[in-house]
Amino acid sequence: MNTQDQHGRGLPTPGRGLPLRRPRLIAASGAAALALSAGLATPLNPAPSQAEAKEGGKVLTVAVAQSVDSLSPFLATRLVSTSIHRLTYEYLTNYDPEDARAIPGLATKWTSSPDKLTWTYTIRSDSRWSDGEQATAEDAAWTFNKMMTDEGAATANGSFVANFRKVTAPSPTELVIELKKPQATMTALDVPIVPRHVWEKVTDFSEFNNDKNFPIVGNGPFVLTGYKADSYVRLEPNKDFWRGAPKFDELVFKYYKDGDAAVAALQKGEVSFVSGLTPAQSAALENQENIKVNDAPGRRFYALATNPGARSKDGERFGDGDPSLLDQRVRHALFMAVDRKTIVDRVFQGHAVEGEGYIPPRFSQYFWKPSASQELAYNPAKAAQLLDEAGYKKNGDGKRVGKDGKPITYRVLCHATDPNDKAVGQYLDEWWGKLGIGVTLNCLDNVTDPWLAGQYDLAFDGWSVNPDPDFVLSIHTCAALPATPEETGATDNFICDKKYDDLYSRQLAEYDPAKRADIVKQMESRLYDTGYMNVMAYPNAVEAYRTDQIKSIETMPEDAGNIYGQDGYWSWWSAVPADSGESSGGSGSTGVVIGVAAGVVVLTGAGVFLAMRRRATADDRE
Repeated sequence: MNTQDQHGRGLPTPGRGLPLRRPRLIAASGAAALALSAGLATPLNPAPSQAEAKEGGKVLTVAVAQSVDSLSPFLATRLVSTSIHRLTYEYLTNYDPEDARAIPGLATKWTSSPDKLTWTYTIRSDSRWSDGEQATAEDAAWTFNKMMTDEGAATANGSFVANFRKVTAPSPTELVIELKKPQATMTALDVPIVPRHVWEKVTDFSEFNNDKNFPIVGNGPFVLTGYKADSYVRLEPNKDFWRGAPKFDELVFKYYKDGDAAVAALQKGEVSFVSGLTPAQSAALENQENIKVNDAPGRRFYALATNPGARSKDGERFGDGDPSLLDQRVRHALFMAVDRKTIVDRVFQGHAVEGEGYIPPRFSQYFWKPSASQELAYNPAKAAQLLDEAGYKKNGDGKRVGKDGKPITYRVLCHATDPNDKAVGQYLDEWWGKLGIGVTLNCLDNVTDPWLAGQYDLAFDGWSVNPDPDFVLSIHTCAALPATPEETGATDNFICDKKYDDLYSRQLAEYDPAKRADIVKQMESRLYDTGYMNVMAYPNAVEAYRTDQIKSIETMPEDAGNIYGQDGYWSWWSAVPADSGESSGGSGSTGVVIGVAAGVVVLTGAGVFLAMRRRATADDRE
């Protein structure tokens, strides 16, 4: 079980949007691991014990390889956190698990004016907050207006409302959003709607983490009933959820640092579901009794990001990135010395496809590949030539030297709990070493602090991408930079490029799907050419579950899709216990589990792939 990202929103992951203060983490790599356990010895609980469960109830415990950054939907950017918010709050729209098209959420329908500048949403009348009050258009209007007027409230999702001119609620069931210019994401606003009567009491949105009073008032399929930092999150079914209540009596997310321990628990029947499996773990589980491995095309990309010179919106530079990386020729040389095929074959052992563009092939509408003349293909000789041309030549010891005359050694941020980072890092040491460049892997449990401070040369990055790619595209705009060096922006990697920004504005205003897709591909091309992001692979979603504990669970997409980290709440909402009398789900359903007992698996360290802002906003934003 390795730690991965998204939204992404993204991962990030579309995220999600944002400015805040530097301490907040951010990000996270794609899919984390899940597990159902019955009682383990952990750093939080040294003595193994049977977990408490509701009498006669069934508890689904999801062991995640990522800790919660915030329970506030205005601040959260990690995939695990935004996934929990998907379960506890309704968004205006959702994504159909079959084909990811926009379907009703809190809004039952929506229309736009002929000029696309005014959008009217009909808010459903059968959604109630878990404290009994009616959910109305006023709650949605208040949520968006707060994000438009309070910088702290705009931290995680501010990019979605930056183009809003005015938001009103003429009636309890009518929401009206007026735009400054057309915006193509109006049916993909991945923003949790919160209850005004609860949240209007908050005084400082940049500090309020929503983690002190339980249960937390929401209107999603689950109600958040308990939380312990770096340990667990507990949820119970919302019996009044308009789409129908979930079938488990409790859902527990628990932090799990050691992937091998989670797999061992699965084998013993202490855990029901694990995701983010390494190739070795997947192979070990493949033919075991009562265990099924789900290996599906993923929604993440796995990349190497360079420090382009950390900066803030006010123009101040900070951090200590190597100045040689400001030269495009150097960045291209480094990437031309990376053999993507070897990474897919030897590190992912076939559970991935070679990466190139920013958006995975799963999203065929936006998937892009460079032309033959544009491609930065594996070519060590050409890489060496580019370094020579850039003035970084070898000394008598065969080492490339910088402008200061000292040998170049790049610091590469890596996640201590992600074996992929370490494995790829060893190849980088070999490949770049042949170029005369040294590599120092800086593998940390918390990569966030040095990342936000710009104290790195390169870093392993990755985001989960949502059906609408706006969020993961937005994190590379100049607008996503932090306002000052002391604050935290929505930026993933401090990239700020005018040509890219111009394309971003064009795609956001383009409603024609084909034309918008073409502009998005131009953005991917520009990002590729600048050389700031080297997408090395698109990993599969590799998960396993016990068939003697799970009857069915919805995958997304329904045909060959993933279970953890979906664009919606379908997996945990749909999950049916193995001893349930209900029939299994529809096609593509892979069962998820639930174990009758347990409730606590354990979370331990924090291995998270940083990536700023939920690896996918809608895009994973989740």
